[in-house]
Amino acid sequence: METARRRTLALTDCVDDADLSAQHSPLMSPLVWDLAHIGNQEELWLVREAGGRPGLRPDLDPLYDAFQHPRADRPALPLLGPAQARQYVADVREQTLDVLDAVDTGPGQAEPLLAGAFVFGMLAQHEQQHDETMLATHQLRRGHAVLEAPEPPAAPADAATLPAEVLVPGGLFTMGTTTEPWALDNERPSHPVEVDTFWLDTVPVTNGAYQEFIAASGYRDERWWTEGGWRHVQDAGLEAPLFWERDAAGGWTRRRFGRTEAVPADEPVVHVCWYEADAYARWAGRRLPTEAEWEKAARHDPATGASRRYPWGDEEPTAEHANLGQRHLRPAAAGSYPRGAAPSGARQLLGDVWEWTASDFSPYPGFEAFPYKEYSDVFFGPDYKVLRGGSFGSDQVAVRGTFRNWDYPIRRQIFSGFRTARDAAAGEGGGAG
Repeated sequence: METARRRTLALTDCVDDADLSAQHSPLMSPLVWDLAHIGNQEELWLVREAGGRPGLRPDLDPLYDAFQHPRADRPALPLLGPAQARQYVADVREQTLDVLDAVDTGPGQAEPLLAGAFVFGMLAQHEQQHDETMLATHQLRRGHAVLEAPEPPAAPADAATLPAEVLVPGGLFTMGTTTEPWALDNERPSHPVEVDTFWLDTVPVTNGAYQEFIAASGYRDERWWTEGGWRHVQDAGLEAPLFWERDAAGGWTRRRFGRTEAVPADEPVVHVCWYEADAYARWAGRRLPTEAEWEKAARHDPATGASRRYPWGDEEPTAEHANLGQRHLRPAAAGSYPRGAAPSGARQLLGDVWEWTASDFSPYPGFEAFPYKEYSDVFFGPDYKVLRGGSFGSDQVAVRGTFRNWDYPIRRQIFSGFRTARDAAAGEGGGAG
C-alpha cells in the first residue's frame, strides 16, 4: 500500500493544480478525481468495512462512485479540489494504518475480507490499477513532459535469433486459481481446461511488423476486419496506432508522455485496439490466441503438470523478469527478459504491453462475485474483450498469470498490444497434460 501511495503522489504532484483538475480527454477522469476516488474506496473498504469505523466523509460516496458518473461527466461534479483531495487521502491513510494494526488477518480469521489480509490486497491492487489509469491520462495530456524514468535495458544478444513462434502442446491444464490469496473474483475458481496444440508468437508483435500491415494498406482493406471493426475504422478514421503521425520523410513518429520521437521498430506495438489486433492477425494469416491458450502458454509447466504463478515460476517478479511498475515509460525491445520466459519459450508474457485475446470476458465455472458484483459480474458478456499480462504501467501486485483485464474492443488509450497464434497441423506437438 505504501508503494502504491508513493506512485499515486508522484503521478499527481508532478503537475500543477490546473492540470490536476483538467479533463485531458473525455475518455478519462480528471487526475484529481482518481486521487480522491482512491481515498474514498480505501475509506469505504478499509476504514468502514474492515475497521468497523464510521469513516471520515461518507457524504463523498456518491461523487466518487465510478458507476454513478461516466468519466466524461465527472468534471462537472462538485469534486474536492487538489489541496482537499490530498488532505483527504492522507487522513484516510492514517486511519487505515490504525485499522491494519488492530484487525486480525491471520489464518484463523473467518471473515473472508480479512483472511489473509485480502481486503488490504484488494485495495493495494485497486490503487495501482488507478495509477495505471492516471499514467494513461498523462499520455493523453498535452504539454511539456513531466514524467521521467530510465530507459529499458537493451535487448539480449539472442533477441534477433529467437524463433518466430513457439509450440504449445495440447492437453489439460489448470486455469484460474483457488489458492492465490489476493486473486480477485474473476480469477476464481481454478478449473481444468482442454487446449489443442497451437503455435504462439515468441514475442509480442512489434512496431516494425505492424508498419508492414499499414504499408500493405491494411487499414483500407475490408477483408481483414470484422464487420464491427471495419465500421469502426471508417467512423473513427483509423490509419495507425494511437499517437502515431507521419513525419516529413514519410516515416512514423509518436508522442510519448510529452515527447515526440521516431517509432522504434523493435518495440512491441502499443495503443492498438482489439479490432486492429484482430485485423493484423488475419492479414498475417494467423489469429489472436484465446484467453485459455494465453494462460496455458504463460503458466503450464509440462514437466510437472502444474500451473505456475508467473511464466518463470512462483518467484516474485524482479527487474530481471519483466517490465512492470512504471520502472520505464515504454515497452522494452522484443525478446527482452529471458529470465522471464515461460516453459513454452515465449517471452514478455508479463509486462511491457497488455495483450488482447480472442475471448469475450466471461465467468469461470463456479464463479461467485466477491466482495461486490460491480467488480466483475456486471461486465461479463460479448461487449468486452479480455487482455492479459499487464504492461510497463502495471504493478506486480496487480499482475500474475491468472490476472484478467477487459475493455471495449475500440479502446486504445490503454497500454495494449498483442501477439498472434495459429493452429498446429495434425501430428505436431504432444497431447500430454
